[in-house]
Amino acid sequence: MKIGIDMMGGDFAPLEAVKGIQQYLAGGGAAHLVLTGNEDLVRPLLEKHGIPASAYTLVHAPQVIDMHEHPTRALKEKQQSSIAIGFHLLATGKTDAFLSAGNTGAMLVGSLYALRPLEGVLRPTISTIIPKENGSTGLLLDVGLNSDCKPEQLNQFARMGSVYARTILGIEKPRVALLNIGEEEGKGNLLAQATYPLLKANEHIHFIGNVEGRDVLLDKADVMVCDGFTGNIILKLAESLYEITRQKHIDHEYFERFNFENYGGTPVLGISHPVVIGHGISRGTAFHNMITLAQKMIYTGVMQQMSMG
Repeated sequence: MKIGIDMMGGDFAPLEAVKGIQQYLAGGGAAHLVLTGNEDLVRPLLEKHGIPASAYTLVHAPQVIDMHEHPTRALKEKQQSSIAIGFHLLATGKTDAFLSAGNTGAMLVGSLYALRPLEGVLRPTISTIIPKENGSTGLLLDVGLNSDCKPEQLNQFARMGSVYARTILGIEKPRVALLNIGEEEGKGNLLAQATYPLLKANEHIHFIGNVEGRDVLLDKADVMVCDGFTGNIILKLAESLYEITRQKHIDHEYFERFNFENYGGTPVLGISHPVVIGHGISRGTAFHNMITLAQKMIYTGVMQQMSMG
């Protein structure tokens, strides 16, 4: 098993990526790590932190795609960047997964164009973990990859999210719901009204109907489906809740579960290989958890289970 890591992505690269690798190996991580980045900057840090040479392969990438560069143009013009080389290694079978805390747009563009969607998948999607107030965990998707969606796409998101919840989160029979402005069938905008009957007829999921915004943090459903515009607003709102608790020194175990570091990163669902996108301010713990998530996705073969064929 080989996991590719962009060592130059993120505000604290490459130091925090090295710290994440150190944590992963200290915890018994067995995957071989294929690192893409500037060798002059990365290798001294690996040696300083005692990362054994047998645990990794370092592939020199002299270019970096900065956070605010145009994703498509940057990938085209910077083919020797750590992200572009990382995707090339993944697409050619030299790695089994790829993760980065770098330019999110470049990671999404790379996922869509360097890799192929799974059979029958109309559009890949990204999801986020939702901490429930009773201690359980839910999944919300899409959260920003597809701002405008068609009913058929939401129907597929529900199926992919159900597979992910069952395989990665360990939820035996995930309850799938449509995020809406009312619980009754027939509620919502045109997208929600057209999606509901598709979800109801979908034999691959356990559909329980609509849930409202007030239900998102409650244990009403395990997988909640919406368009990426709505989902991204909810995601950013949840992030702000965590920031407010830190600023006001509110110490509570529930709000600590909103810390993105606990989950590492966001997986892209519906493509041929695992890709995990981290937050730009990821530190060592987040990188450790991204590597662990990628490893679990490889072990379980979760991506292949999402094929619509």
